[in-house]
Order: sequence, then structure tokens, then C-alpha cells
Amino acid sequence: LRVLMVGHLREEKSPRTLFEAAALLAQHPDIHLQHIGAEHDQVLANMAHQTAALYPQYRFTGAQTYPETRRQIQRSHVLVHTSVMEGGAHVLMEAICSGVPVIASCIPGNMGMLGKDYAGLFPVGDAKALAEMLIRFRHDSEFVHLLKLQCSLRAPLFSAEYERKGLLTIIASVI
Repeated sequence: LRVLMVGHLREEKSPRTLFEAAALLAQHPDIHLQHIGAEHDQVLANMAHQTAALYPQYRFTGAQTYPETRRQIQRSHVLVHTSVMEGGAHVLMEAICSGVPVIASCIPGNMGMLGKDYAGLFPVGDAKALAEMLIRFRHDSEFVHLLKLQCSLRAPLFSAEYERKGLLTIIASVI
């Protein structure tokens, strides 16, 4: 299972949740965690490198170009988003529009994009719940199908045409 997290090493992105989940998933070598993001916080950067040294299934690849990040999203089975605060993460749109399901922290920004009833939400900062959800994703094809279905239903909301229409509606209401 190829799991990807795209998030810079900053507290609001809650990378510690992923580091802790990597430790909890140590007995699941078939679940591979890749983490893309710049080293904005040296303490978190040290933790990322320590996690990679301790748990071979976790790989921190640092900052990547947009095309490479997008390619990695498209190659993944699932995108993980652990933020503690977010207005609306562009990476969620990238994953959903690429047909990649998402497992995300239960915060207003994620719920707004994924829906309140989205089955792939876990409590903020709960590495155990994240690890359990990844194990379930690895072994439960019905759960995988449900997340893919829910994401596919949200994908039209992130199309360029839908956003263009929304922008035109706002402009028309102002004029």
C-alpha cells in the first residue's frame, strides 16, 4: 500500500501524527508511508529523519517540485492529510481529481471539502486512529471502494468549470 502525505514540516500540518502512526505500523511492512514537504521546522525535520531511520516503511523525501509531487499523488493508493487547521487544502483537490482517495483529520476545512459524513476522517492528532484506518484501507476492499466513491462524488466540485461558474456568480452578485 502506497500512502502519501504532502505537508511541510510545520506544527499546523501535524506531522507528528504521521511519525507516531509510522511507529504503530512497524509490524505492517506492506504499508509504505512517503512524506513530501519542506523542512520548515528543524525539530520536526529531525523527527522526520529519526522516524525514517527507525521505521523503513516511512520515507521522508523533503520538498519536491509541483510536477513531481503531483506524480507521486497519482502513483499513491491513498493520500493522508493530518493538519490541525486548514482552510481548504489544495492537495486534497489534487488527490480527489486524480482519483486518489483521502484519509484526513476531522477539521472544518477537511470536512468542508470531503463532506461531514466522509468515512475517511479521523480525530485530530490521533495516530492510533490513523494507523487503524490505514490498516483497514489495506485489508478492507469495501472501505477502499467507499472512500473512492465518496471522493469521486466530490471531484466535480473541484473542476475548473465549477470554480469558473462560482467566480462568475460572485462577480455578478457584486456588480
